[in-house]
Amino acid sequence: MTSCPVTGAGGTAGGAAPESADEPIVLDPLVRDLFGEGARLRAAGPLAEVELPGGVRVWAVTHHAEARKLLTDSRLVKDISRWGARQRGEIPDSWSMIGLADPGPSMLTFDGAEHRRLRTLAAQALTPRRVEAMRPRIEAITAELLDELEGAADSSGEVDLKAHFAYRLPMNVVSELMGIDPARHPRLRDLYDGFFSSVTPPEKVLAIIGELNELFAGVVEEKKRSPGDDLTSALLQAGDGGDRLSDEEVNATLQLMIAAGHETTISLIVNAVVALLTHPGQFAKVRAGEASWESAIEETLRWNAPTTHVLIRFATEDVPVGDRVIGEGEALVVAYGAIGRDTVQHGPAADEFDVTRSPNRHLSFGHGPHVCPGAPLSRLEAGIALPALFERFPEMSLAVPAHELRNKPAVTQNELYELPVRLGPHA
Repeated sequence: MTSCPVTGAGGTAGGAAPESADEPIVLDPLVRDLFGEGARLRAAGPLAEVELPGGVRVWAVTHHAEARKLLTDSRLVKDISRWGARQRGEIPDSWSMIGLADPGPSMLTFDGAEHRRLRTLAAQALTPRRVEAMRPRIEAITAELLDELEGAADSSGEVDLKAHFAYRLPMNVVSELMGIDPARHPRLRDLYDGFFSSVTPPEKVLAIIGELNELFAGVVEEKKRSPGDDLTSALLQAGDGGDRLSDEEVNATLQLMIAAGHETTISLIVNAVVALLTHPGQFAKVRAGEASWESAIEETLRWNAPTTHVLIRFATEDVPVGDRVIGEGEALVVAYGAIGRDTVQHGPAADEFDVTRSPNRHLSFGHGPHVCPGAPLSRLEAGIALPALFERFPEMSLAVPAHELRNKPAVTQNELYELPVRLGPHA
Protein backbone atom coordinates (compact mmCIF):
# COMPACT_ATOMS: atom_id res chain seq x y z
CA MET A 1 0.00 0.00 0.00
CA THR A 2 1.17 3.53 -0.74
CA SER A 3 -0.23 6.81 0.51
CA CYS A 4 -1.75 9.16 -2.03
CA PRO A 5 -0.83 12.83 -2.36
CA VAL A 6 -3.11 15.20 -0.50
CA THR A 7 -5.39 17.54 -2.41
CA GLY A 8 -7.17 19.18 0.51
CA ALA A 9 -9.64 18.33 3.24
CA GLY A 10 -12.46 16.15 2.02
CA GLY A 11 -10.96 15.66 -1.46
CA THR A 12 -9.69 12.49 -3.06
CA ALA A 13 -6.21 12.65 -4.45
CA GLY A 14 -4.84 10.89 -7.45
CA GLY A 15 -1.63 8.90 -7.41
CA ALA A 16 -0.40 5.34 -7.35
CA ALA A 17 -2.97 2.63 -6.69
CA PRO A 18 -2.53 0.62 -3.49
CA GLU A 19 -0.54 -2.60 -3.73
CA SER A 20 -3.61 -4.41 -2.36
CA ALA A 21 -6.16 -5.29 -5.01
CA ASP A 22 -8.91 -4.15 -2.67
CA GLU A 23 -10.10 -0.59 -2.72
CA PRO A 24 -9.68 1.23 0.61
CA ILE A 25 -12.64 1.99 2.85
CA VAL A 26 -13.10 5.74 2.57
CA LEU A 27 -13.75 7.17 6.02
CA ASP A 28 -16.60 9.64 5.74
CA PRO A 29 -15.34 13.07 6.84
CA LEU A 30 -18.92 14.05 7.70
CA VAL A 31 -19.38 10.95 9.94
CA ARG A 32 -22.92 10.22 8.76
CA ASP A 33 -22.98 6.48 9.56
CA LEU A 34 -20.53 5.81 12.37
CA PHE A 35 -21.80 2.37 13.41
CA GLY A 36 -22.23 1.19 9.83
CA GLU A 37 -18.71 2.31 8.98
CA GLY A 38 -17.38 0.45 12.02
CA ALA A 39 -19.14 -2.72 10.87
CA ARG A 40 -17.59 -2.40 7.41
CA LEU A 41 -14.16 -1.95 8.94
CA ARG A 42 -14.49 -5.07 11.09
CA ALA A 43 -15.80 -7.06 8.13
CA ALA A 44 -12.71 -6.11 6.12
CA GLY A 45 -10.58 -8.08 8.56
CA PRO A 46 -8.31 -7.20 11.49
CA LEU A 47 -6.24 -4.96 9.24
CA ALA A 48 -8.20 -2.81 6.80
CA GLU A 49 -6.92 -0.32 4.26
CA VAL A 50 -8.63 3.03 4.75
CA GLU A 51 -8.59 6.45 3.16
CA LEU A 52 -8.52 9.44 5.50
CA PRO A 53 -9.82 12.90 4.56
CA GLY A 54 -7.53 14.43 1.99
CA GLY A 55 -6.98 11.16 0.13
CA VAL A 56 -4.38 9.84 2.58
CA ARG A 57 -4.27 6.04 2.63
CA VAL A 58 -3.26 4.23 5.81
CA TRP A 59 -3.95 0.94 7.55
CA ALA A 60 -6.50 0.58 10.36
CA VAL A 61 -6.50 -2.18 12.96
CA THR A 62 -10.15 -3.07 13.59
CA HIS A 63 -10.18 -6.15 15.87
CA HIS A 64 -9.49 -6.25 19.61
CA ALA A 65 -6.80 -8.94 19.83
CA GLU A 66 -4.74 -7.58 16.95
CA ALA A 67 -5.03 -4.01 18.28
CA ARG A 68 -3.84 -5.11 21.69
CA LYS A 69 -0.76 -6.70 20.11
CA LEU A 70 0.02 -3.77 17.82
CA LEU A 71 -0.33 -1.23 20.63
CA THR A 72 2.65 -2.87 22.33
CA ASP A 73 4.65 -3.66 19.17
CA SER A 74 7.97 -1.78 19.23
CA ARG A 75 8.14 -1.91 15.43
CA LEU A 76 5.35 0.68 15.31
CA VAL A 77 6.54 4.09 16.46
CA LYS A 78 5.16 7.61 16.89
CA ASP A 79 8.02 9.34 15.03
CA ILE A 80 6.38 10.95 12.00
CA SER A 81 9.73 11.14 10.21
CA ARG A 82 9.37 7.37 9.69
CA TRP A 83 6.25 7.92 7.55
CA GLY A 84 7.27 7.31 3.95
CA ALA A 85 4.46 9.46 2.55
CA ARG A 86 5.59 12.40 4.69
CA GLN A 87 9.19 11.92 3.60
CA ARG A 88 8.10 11.94 -0.03
CA GLY A 89 6.28 15.24 0.43
CA GLU A 90 2.80 13.72 0.00
CA ILE A 91 1.56 14.93 3.42
CA PRO A 92 1.83 18.73 3.57
CA ASP A 93 1.72 20.85 6.71
CA SER A 94 -1.73 22.05 5.61
CA TRP A 95 -3.29 18.55 5.76
CA SER A 96 -6.40 18.81 7.93
CA MET A 97 -5.16 16.10 10.30
CA ILE A 98 -1.50 17.07 10.58
CA GLY A 99 -1.91 18.42 14.11
CA LEU A 100 -3.17 15.01 15.24
CA ALA A 101 -0.42 13.09 13.43
CA ASP A 102 2.35 15.42 14.62
CA PRO A 103 1.17 17.32 17.72
CA GLY A 104 4.56 18.46 18.97
CA PRO A 105 7.13 17.08 21.45
CA SER A 106 4.92 15.46 24.08
CA MET A 107 4.56 11.95 25.48
CA LEU A 108 2.21 11.28 22.54
CA THR A 109 4.93 11.63 19.91
CA PHE A 110 7.88 9.75 21.40
CA ASP A 111 8.63 6.13 22.21
CA GLY A 112 11.09 4.28 24.38
CA ALA A 113 13.28 6.17 26.82
CA GLU A 114 12.17 9.62 25.64
CA HIS A 115 8.50 8.68 26.03
CA ARG A 116 9.15 7.32 29.51
CA ARG A 117 10.97 10.54 30.45
CA LEU A 118 8.10 12.76 29.36
CA ARG A 119 5.38 10.52 30.72
CA THR A 120 7.15 10.09 34.07
CA LEU A 121 7.56 13.84 34.50
CA ALA A 122 3.94 14.43 33.55
CA ALA A 123 2.83 11.63 35.86
CA GLN A 124 4.50 13.39 38.78
CA ALA A 125 1.96 16.15 38.21
CA LEU A 126 -1.03 13.92 37.40
CA THR A 127 -0.87 11.46 40.30
CA PRO A 128 -3.83 9.31 41.42
CA ARG A 129 -3.86 11.25 44.68
CA ARG A 130 -4.14 14.57 42.87
CA VAL A 131 -6.92 13.22 40.65
CA GLU A 132 -8.88 11.87 43.62
CA ALA A 133 -8.35 15.17 45.41
CA MET A 134 -10.35 16.76 42.59
CA ARG A 135 -13.50 14.84 43.62
CA PRO A 136 -14.99 17.55 45.90
CA ARG A 137 -14.34 20.23 43.29
CA ILE A 138 -15.86 18.12 40.49
CA GLU A 139 -18.92 17.54 42.67
CA ALA A 140 -19.18 21.28 43.32
CA ILE A 141 -18.84 22.20 39.63
CA THR A 142 -21.43 19.56 38.74
CA ALA A 143 -23.88 20.97 41.28
CA GLU A 144 -23.33 24.52 40.01
CA LEU A 145 -23.96 23.49 36.40
CA LEU A 146 -27.09 21.54 37.34
CA ASP A 147 -28.38 24.60 39.20
CA GLU A 148 -27.91 26.63 36.01
CA LEU A 149 -29.27 24.01 33.62
CA GLU A 150 -32.95 24.61 34.22
CA GLY A 151 -32.48 28.34 33.71
CA ALA A 152 -30.89 27.64 30.32
CA ALA A 153 -33.94 25.66 29.14
CA ASP A 154 -36.66 27.18 26.98
CA SER A 155 -40.34 27.37 27.97
CA SER A 156 -40.88 23.70 27.08
CA GLY A 157 -37.97 22.61 29.22
CA GLU A 158 -35.72 21.90 26.24
CA VAL A 159 -31.99 22.56 26.51
CA ASP A 160 -28.79 21.50 24.76
CA LEU A 161 -27.28 19.25 27.42
CA LYS A 162 -23.96 19.09 25.61
CA ALA A 163 -23.39 22.85 25.48
CA HIS A 164 -24.67 23.63 28.96
CA PHE A 165 -23.43 20.61 30.91
CA ALA A 166 -21.39 17.92 29.12
CA TYR A 167 -19.00 20.47 27.60
CA ARG A 168 -18.71 22.85 30.52
CA LEU A 169 -17.99 20.27 33.20
CA PRO A 170 -14.80 18.70 31.76
CA MET A 171 -13.58 22.00 30.33
CA ASN A 172 -13.93 23.68 33.72
CA VAL A 173 -12.29 20.76 35.49
CA VAL A 174 -9.30 20.38 33.19
CA SER A 175 -8.83 24.16 33.01
CA GLU A 176 -8.71 24.42 36.80
CA LEU A 177 -6.38 21.44 36.89
CA MET A 178 -4.00 23.01 34.36
CA GLY A 179 -4.45 26.62 35.48
CA ILE A 180 -6.23 27.93 32.35
CA ASP A 181 -8.24 31.14 32.70
CA PRO A 182 -11.96 30.43 32.00
CA ALA A 183 -12.00 33.59 29.87
CA ARG A 184 -10.07 31.57 27.28
CA HIS A 185 -12.78 28.89 27.01
CA PRO A 186 -14.80 30.40 24.12
CA ARG A 187 -11.73 30.81 21.93
CA LEU A 188 -10.39 27.39 22.86
CA ARG A 189 -13.71 25.85 21.90
CA ASP A 190 -13.58 27.43 18.46
CA LEU A 191 -9.95 26.47 17.95
CA TYR A 192 -10.45 22.86 18.95
CA ASP A 193 -13.52 22.60 16.72
CA GLY A 194 -11.30 23.53 13.79
CA PHE A 195 -8.36 21.44 15.03
CA PHE A 196 -10.33 18.19 15.21
CA SER A 197 -12.52 18.81 12.17
CA SER A 198 -11.86 16.66 9.11
CA VAL A 199 -13.11 19.42 6.81
CA THR A 200 -11.05 22.39 8.00
CA PRO A 201 -9.80 24.16 4.86
CA PRO A 202 -6.05 23.73 4.31
CA GLU A 203 -5.44 27.47 4.50
CA LYS A 204 -6.84 27.51 8.05
CA VAL A 205 -5.00 24.47 9.44
CA LEU A 206 -1.67 26.15 10.08
CA ALA A 207 -3.36 29.27 11.47
CA ILE A 208 -5.26 27.17 14.04
CA ILE A 209 -2.15 25.23 15.07
CA GLY A 210 -0.17 28.48 15.27
CA GLU A 211 -2.77 30.18 17.46
CA LEU A 212 -2.96 27.19 19.80
CA ASN A 213 0.82 27.18 20.14
CA GLU A 214 0.83 30.93 20.81
CA LEU A 215 -2.02 30.73 23.33
CA PHE A 216 -0.41 27.95 25.34
CA ALA A 217 3.04 29.52 25.11
CA GLY A 218 1.46 32.51 26.84
CA VAL A 219 0.12 30.22 29.58
CA VAL A 220 3.58 28.72 30.06
CA GLU A 221 5.16 32.16 30.41
CA GLU A 222 2.47 33.23 32.91
CA LYS A 223 3.12 30.16 35.06
CA LYS A 224 6.88 30.67 34.92
CA ARG A 225 6.42 34.21 36.23
CA SER A 226 3.77 33.31 38.77
CA PRO A 227 3.48 29.58 39.55
CA GLY A 228 0.24 28.35 41.08
CA ASP A 229 -1.27 25.18 42.49
CA ASP A 230 -1.95 23.72 39.05
CA LEU A 231 -0.51 21.08 36.77
CA THR A 232 1.14 23.49 34.34
CA SER A 233 3.18 24.91 37.21
CA ALA A 234 3.87 21.38 38.41
CA LEU A 235 5.03 20.34 34.92
CA LEU A 236 7.41 23.28 34.82
CA GLN A 237 8.77 22.28 38.23
CA ALA A 238 8.69 18.49 37.78
CA GLY A 239 12.03 16.83 37.37
CA ASP A 240 14.20 13.87 38.24
CA GLY A 241 17.80 14.72 38.84
CA GLY A 242 17.40 18.06 37.11
CA ASP A 243 15.85 16.52 33.98
CA ARG A 244 13.05 19.04 33.51
CA LEU A 245 10.64 19.48 30.67
CA SER A 246 11.55 22.19 28.19
CA ASP A 247 9.09 25.04 27.62
CA GLU A 248 8.21 23.52 24.24
CA GLU A 249 7.57 20.13 25.86
CA VAL A 250 5.38 21.73 28.54
CA ASN A 251 3.46 23.59 25.82
CA ALA A 252 2.83 20.38 23.82
CA THR A 253 1.95 18.41 26.96
CA LEU A 254 -0.43 21.16 28.08
CA GLN A 255 -2.16 21.15 24.70
CA LEU A 256 -2.45 17.36 24.81
CA MET A 257 -3.93 17.36 28.31
CA ILE A 258 -6.43 20.13 27.61
CA ALA A 259 -7.57 18.53 24.34
CA ALA A 260 -7.82 14.98 25.67
CA GLY A 261 -9.04 16.15 29.06
CA HIS A 262 -12.23 17.69 27.74
CA GLU A 263 -12.98 16.09 24.35
CA THR A 264 -13.08 12.51 25.60
CA THR A 265 -15.20 13.28 28.65
CA ILE A 266 -17.71 15.38 26.69
CA SER A 267 -18.42 12.42 24.44
CA LEU A 268 -18.41 9.91 27.29
CA ILE A 269 -21.11 11.87 29.14
CA VAL A 270 -23.16 12.58 26.01
CA ASN A 271 -22.93 9.00 24.72
CA ALA A 272 -23.89 7.59 28.12
CA VAL A 273 -26.96 9.83 28.34
CA VAL A 274 -28.08 8.82 24.83
CA ALA A 275 -27.44 5.13 25.47
CA LEU A 276 -29.39 5.11 28.74
CA LEU A 277 -32.32 7.13 27.42
CA THR A 278 -32.64 4.92 24.33
CA HIS A 279 -32.32 1.67 26.32
CA PRO A 280 -34.89 2.08 29.10
CA GLY A 281 -34.61 -1.55 30.17
CA GLN A 282 -30.89 -1.18 30.72
CA PHE A 283 -31.36 2.17 32.46
CA ALA A 284 -33.90 0.57 34.79
CA LYS A 285 -31.21 -1.89 35.91
CA VAL A 286 -28.93 1.00 36.84
CA ARG A 287 -31.73 2.83 38.68
CA ALA A 288 -32.64 -0.35 40.56
CA GLY A 289 -29.05 -1.01 41.57
CA GLU A 290 -28.85 -4.19 39.48
CA ALA A 291 -25.96 -2.59 37.60
CA SER A 292 -23.59 0.11 38.81
CA TRP A 293 -22.94 3.48 37.26
CA GLU A 294 -19.36 2.29 36.81
CA SER A 295 -20.52 -0.64 34.67
CA ALA A 296 -22.79 1.69 32.64
CA ILE A 297 -19.81 3.96 32.00
CA GLU A 298 -17.58 1.06 30.94
CA GLU A 299 -20.28 -0.28 28.62
CA THR A 300 -20.67 3.17 27.06
CA LEU A 301 -16.91 3.34 26.50
CA ARG A 302 -17.02 -0.02 24.75
CA TRP A 303 -20.28 0.33 22.82
CA ASN A 304 -19.87 3.91 21.62
CA ALA A 305 -16.24 4.89 22.20
CA PRO A 306 -15.50 8.63 22.60
CA THR A 307 -12.56 8.36 20.18
CA THR A 308 -13.15 6.74 16.80
CA HIS A 309 -9.67 6.55 15.25
CA VAL A 310 -6.38 7.44 16.89
CA LEU A 311 -3.58 8.75 14.69
CA ILE A 312 -0.94 7.47 13.91
CA ARG A 313 1.85 4.91 14.25
CA PHE A 314 4.51 4.21 11.65
CA ALA A 315 6.17 0.89 10.81
CA THR A 316 9.96 0.74 11.09
CA GLU A 317 9.90 -2.63 9.32
CA ASP A 318 7.29 -4.88 7.75
CA VAL A 319 4.68 -5.93 10.34
CA PRO A 320 2.46 -8.90 9.34
CA VAL A 321 -1.15 -8.82 10.60
CA GLY A 322 -3.12 -11.87 9.51
CA ASP A 323 -2.75 -12.20 5.74
CA ARG A 324 -1.78 -8.54 5.31
CA VAL A 325 1.37 -6.56 6.03
CA ILE A 326 1.93 -3.04 7.31
CA GLY A 327 4.91 -2.20 5.13
CA GLU A 328 7.96 -0.36 6.40
CA GLY A 329 7.22 3.37 6.34
CA GLU A 330 3.44 2.88 6.24
CA ALA A 331 1.01 4.31 8.76
CA LEU A 332 -1.49 2.68 11.11
CA VAL A 333 -4.53 4.08 12.90
CA VAL A 334 -6.33 2.30 15.72
CA ALA A 335 -10.05 2.10 14.95
CA TYR A 336 -11.37 2.19 18.51
CA GLY A 337 -14.94 2.75 17.37
CA ALA A 338 -14.90 -0.50 15.39
CA ILE A 339 -12.87 -2.46 17.93
CA GLY A 340 -15.39 -1.93 20.72
CA ARG A 341 -17.94 -4.13 18.94
CA ASP A 342 -15.60 -6.94 17.93
CA THR A 343 -17.65 -10.14 18.32
CA VAL A 344 -14.54 -12.27 18.89
CA GLN A 345 -13.81 -10.26 22.03
CA HIS A 346 -17.32 -9.36 23.17
CA GLY A 347 -19.44 -12.21 21.81
CA PRO A 348 -22.30 -12.36 19.30
CA ALA A 349 -24.20 -9.65 21.21
CA ALA A 350 -21.38 -7.12 20.84
CA ASP A 351 -23.73 -4.69 19.06
CA GLU A 352 -26.06 -4.64 22.06
CA PHE A 353 -25.81 -2.13 24.91
CA ASP A 354 -25.69 -4.26 28.08
CA VAL A 355 -24.84 -2.62 31.41
CA THR A 356 -24.46 -6.06 33.02
CA ARG A 357 -21.78 -7.20 30.55
CA SER A 358 -19.04 -9.07 32.37
CA PRO A 359 -16.21 -9.20 31.76
CA ASN A 360 -16.03 -5.95 29.83
CA ARG A 361 -12.43 -5.59 28.73
CA HIS A 362 -12.34 -2.86 26.11
CA LEU A 363 -9.50 -0.73 24.70
CA SER A 364 -11.28 2.62 24.45
CA PHE A 365 -8.63 4.43 26.51
CA GLY A 366 -5.82 2.64 24.71
CA HIS A 367 -3.38 -0.03 25.83
CA GLY A 368 0.34 -0.31 26.40
CA PRO A 369 2.86 2.51 26.83
CA HIS A 370 0.56 5.15 25.32
CA VAL A 371 -2.56 4.30 27.33
CA CYS A 372 -4.45 7.53 28.09
CA PRO A 373 -3.03 9.09 31.28
CA GLY A 374 -6.25 11.04 31.82
CA ALA A 375 -8.51 7.97 31.87
CA PRO A 376 -8.97 7.98 35.68
CA LEU A 377 -10.01 11.64 35.60
CA SER A 378 -12.49 11.08 32.78
CA ARG A 379 -14.02 8.11 34.59
CA LEU A 380 -14.21 10.12 37.82
CA GLU A 381 -15.99 13.03 36.11
CA ALA A 382 -18.52 10.76 34.40
CA GLY A 383 -19.03 8.80 37.60
CA ILE A 384 -19.96 12.02 39.42
CA ALA A 385 -21.84 13.79 36.61
CA LEU A 386 -24.20 11.06 35.40
CA PRO A 387 -25.84 9.99 38.68
CA ALA A 388 -26.09 13.63 39.78
CA LEU A 389 -27.73 14.62 36.48
CA PHE A 390 -30.38 11.88 36.61
CA GLU A 391 -30.97 12.37 40.33
CA ARG A 392 -31.75 16.05 39.67
CA PHE A 393 -33.78 15.39 36.50
CA PRO A 394 -35.13 11.83 36.84
CA GLU A 395 -37.66 12.24 33.99
CA MET A 396 -35.24 13.73 31.46
CA SER A 397 -35.83 12.57 27.88
CA LEU A 398 -34.43 13.19 24.41
CA ALA A 399 -36.09 16.16 22.70
CA VAL A 400 -35.54 14.66 19.23
CA PRO A 401 -35.52 11.09 17.93
CA ALA A 402 -32.11 9.48 18.41
CA HIS A 403 -31.65 9.03 14.65
CA GLU A 404 -31.74 12.81 14.22
CA LEU A 405 -28.66 13.35 16.40
CA ARG A 406 -25.73 14.36 14.18
CA ASN A 407 -22.03 13.70 14.57
CA LYS A 408 -19.56 16.50 14.02
CA PRO A 409 -17.26 16.09 10.99
CA ALA A 410 -14.25 14.56 12.74
CA VAL A 411 -13.08 11.06 11.82
CA THR A 412 -11.01 10.84 14.99
CA GLN A 413 -13.67 12.04 17.46
CA ASN A 414 -17.11 10.63 18.20
CA GLU A 415 -18.81 13.90 19.10
CA LEU A 416 -22.35 15.16 18.52
CA TYR A 417 -23.10 18.71 17.46
CA GLU A 418 -25.65 18.97 20.25
CA LEU A 419 -27.79 16.92 22.61
CA PRO A 420 -31.28 18.44 22.92
CA VAL A 421 -33.16 17.06 25.93
CA ARG A 422 -36.29 17.90 27.87
CA LEU A 423 -35.42 18.09 31.52
CA GLY A 424 -38.86 17.31 32.94
CA PRO A 425 -39.68 17.84 36.62
CA HIS A 426 -36.61 18.05 38.82
CA ALA A 427 -35.93 16.67 42.25
